[in-house]
Amino acid sequence: MSRPPVAAPPKISAEDVVSFCDFFYKKTGISMDASRRYFIDRRLEERMAANDCKTFREYLALVKFQPGGGEMQALINEMTVNETYFFREDYQFQCLTRHMLDEIADRRGNNRAPIRIWSVPCSTGEEPYTIAISILENWGRANDFDIEILASDIDSRVLGRAQEGIYEARALHRVPTKVRDTYFRKLDNDRWQVIDDLRESVDFSLVNVCNPTQMARMRGIDVIFCRNLLIYFDDLSRRRAAEHFYEALNPGGFVALGHSESMSRISNIFNPRKFPEAIVHQRPVS
Repeated sequence: MSRPPVAAPPKISAEDVVSFCDFFYKKTGISMDASRRYFIDRRLEERMAANDCKTFREYLALVKFQPGGGEMQALINEMTVNETYFFREDYQFQCLTRHMLDEIADRRGNNRAPIRIWSVPCSTGEEPYTIAISILENWGRANDFDIEILASDIDSRVLGRAQEGIYEARALHRVPTKVRDTYFRKLDNDRWQVIDDLRESVDFSLVNVCNPTQMARMRGIDVIFCRNLLIYFDDLSRRRAAEHFYEALNPGGFVALGHSESMSRISNIFNPRKFPEAIVHQRPVS
């Protein structure tokens, strides 16, 4: 008996790709173009098939007008790339515990308001958990302050994985054995889970940094880790994100970017601060 023919995926034209890239940019600030055509086509074909859409126009209408925006979120989840590990670019965490936190604490004086640190995009959680571990292990004044660690991403799927806190051994390859045994419990030969107390100390939420309404919730932040996100934005989206970060930060607060990113090429509203471990960007104190 012969197998029935497999239906060919819906055809996506060059014009469709241009329309999609424009729509996705307006929604997320993430800039895509025809150089990523294979990636875009494959992801769109998967979502069109999942929704039984025969044409790209039919699918785009669904994404734009679906009540609740569930398919828009599913599309964002498919189009964003999440790859990280614990203690990635650890010189910035050293800068945090050796310099930034002391400066923030000294500026507080008798005000014991919580110190708030925001990891965005947090992906599957390695960065915010690394921040928490670094503070507990290396900042001697940690017990003197309430410390709130916020973590957000545009991808709802990775947030679920982050809250679960389960990682394969390769994600922990930079974690010292003593630290691993203190803050993780072994599940099997290749998987470890962050201990409950540490998982409960991080507040995960869905935030699009290009959405003014969502960003309006982010206020009173002292340090923002935003590493390797802005490289996916164009100049206009980068400037908007920088302005949102400025409004989110307390005066004197810091932004840490990825090693290939430079705030000076985006906006002049921050002051560069050169510490022994890293260059970060500071909202003026006054």
